[in-house]
Parts: sequence; C-alpha cells; structure tokens
Amino acid sequence: MATPAFEEIVEDFEFLEDWEDRYRHVIDQGKAMEPLDDALKVPATKVHGCASQVWLHPVIESGSFRFDGDSDALIVRGLIAVLRSLYNGLPVRDVPTVDAGAELARLGLNDHLSAQRSNGLRAMIERIRDVAQENA
Repeated sequence: MATPAFEEIVEDFEFLEDWEDRYRHVIDQGKAMEPLDDALKVPATKVHGCASQVWLHPVIESGSFRFDGDSDALIVRGLIAVLRSLYNGLPVRDVPTVDAGAELARLGLNDHLSAQRSNGLRAMIERIRDVAQENA
C-alpha cells in the first residue's frame, strides 16, 4: 500500500546500483525537504530513541495524515523524507496498517543502516503510528 511518492523512490533505487549512490539519494531527499520551523522543535515533537536530534510534527486534516520533520543529521533527515513519502497523504486510519518494515526493505535500507540508525528509524515509525492511532 505504498504511495506514488514512495513508489518513485523505489524506482529511483532500482536504477542506483551501489549503496553509496542510494545513500546519497536518501541524503538528497532530506536536503530537498523544507526545514521544520524552529518553533516546532519542542519536547512534544522530539522523537526519543534516535542517536541524533529528530522532530516530527504530524498534521491531520480532513481525515488525511501528513507530517513534517527535521533532524540535525543529514542521513536521518533523508530517512524522514523517505517516511514522508511513505505516509503523507494517506487516510489517517490506514497509517497504522502500513508495513513500514516491508516497504523500507524494498529499498534495502535495513541492510545498510547502523544499529543506532535502525533503532531511530523504528522509533520514528512508532511515533507516526501512535499519532495516527490516537487520531483515527
């Protein structure tokens, strides 16, 4: 149940042969993302369990889910951009049903992230699911 934006990333990854190119592509995705307003970088939006500073700001409008986010680490900012492509625009009730692990496995991310980054990614996914479940 991936969004068209996520499918586009999957297609891009199919053309990138080595992991370094894929890694750069993830970072570029993060660089292209608008920075989160500093006023939204507060304890309530901070994600715990990440090695770097991470903030996610969910917005639910007319039953649709989206979130903005930011990090002080380029690769994590890129991972936020990837998660945004996976979740943004979905009906809020569908967000918890997304098998993020399986979708991200299509990109091969699980095999190339450090244990700390993988734990942080899981923490971000849990936060997204929790917010959606609270608002479904």
